[in-house]
Amino acid sequence: MAKLTIEGLKKIRANAKKATVLREGGETVKITVHMGTCGIAAGAREVMDSLLEELAESDRQDIRIVTSGCMGMCSSEPNVTVEIQDHDPVMYEDMDRNKMRQVFKRHVLLGEVQSDFALARIK
Repeated sequence: MAKLTIEGLKKIRANAKKATVLREGGETVKITVHMGTCGIAAGAREVMDSLLEELAESDRQDIRIVTSGCMGMCSSEPNVTVEIQDHDPVMYEDMDRNKMRQVFKRHVLLGEVQSDFALARIK
């Protein structure tokens, strides 16, 4: 068994803190990738992969990513809903890797809704 180092312990602590924040509801952003069979067939897994890559690069601990089933709008899949605390949720349609990266960088991180990809604002 390898010996633990101070750096190793700090890494374990940081990972535990991230997990605890999410369980306690400390997030301020929730991103839902709609992954019903129609969404997956349309590319939702690739959208999810790019989203997870962007999240890892951002090192933000207040963002929660979840999946859901089909929302009944198969012709606009893959769909992603972004909910930011104190703002109306926005649903995006026809997402792909590049669009997801743009939505993450501009909407999630900077607060700029990407109207070109938006299907609806939910009130």
